Amino acid sequence: MTKHLPLAALLLLASPLAFAQVKLTTDTLQCHIIHFSAGALAPGFGSNSSSSPLRNMRDLYSAPWLDFAIGCDYKYRSGWTVTLDADLAIGNDNLQQRQARLGNIYGPLGYPLASDGTIAGIEAYNRNLSLRIGIARLIPLLPRNPNSGLLLKASAGWIMQKTAFNQNYTENPVPLLADPYSQLYDNLRNGIILSQSIAFQYMSNYLTYVNLRLSLEISQCLTWSSRPYLIDNLTHLNGKDHNRYLDLLYGLKLTWMFPLTGKTTYDYYY
Repeated sequence: MTKHLPLAALLLLASPLAFAQVKLTTDTLQCHIIHFSAGALAPGFGSNSSSSPLRNMRDLYSAPWLDFAIGCDYKYRSGWTVTLDADLAIGNDNLQQRQARLGNIYGPLGYPLASDGTIAGIEAYNRNLSLRIGIARLIPLLPRNPNSGLLLKASAGWIMQKTAFNQNYTENPVPLLADPYSQLYDNLRNGIILSQSIAFQYMSNYLTYVNLRLSLEISQCLTWSSRPYLIDNLTHLNGKDHNRYLDLLYGLKLTWMFPLTGKTTYDYYY
């Protein structure tokens, strides 16, 4: 009798597992989601109404740029999502051919002079701000997780692009780059941005903070100058810029998401 006890105990332990089954129904998350993104952005080919080859984003600024974003989504159980995103993209001292463009500042000697006659250090980089609203559709790929899969997204909104100047203010600044004179050289533009992206989204069923999205994005920017007067010696622009610009932007982003309510889990039924 005693020699059959281990076999009986093993059968008793195995019985609940034999009748257990994984989740009879799936939970699809419906809630607000706050998210933060970081990635890289690069300008593609562009065009403008004057056919000038030297005034689009790709001609003005070298790549890549750092891209940071914050946003809020509302995800429905159907897989549709309404989105709101704010983006900031910046370069690292990346204004191209600056000596030729800023000839008034560099002067005949080939370097900028501060107000006391010493050589000044100038950093010039792009700054892009955008605000977009959009809609996205989730296509689940994992049978046990309807909140993960491919995310197709389209959005539209407003964009601002300019050249930002940074000087070493421990010394005397360059007079021609002190406000408001810097506005003559900053290439400020505003306009419309349209974006499309494809992403893989993963939202863990078990871990609260493991909610990630990797996105590949392309944007079309239709912009125009917001300054009454611009100076660009490289393109012989001295006056109002009447061009309309079409630029392409390509981006790769990693997003960390925080659902505000609800979290899916896998239960076991016996």
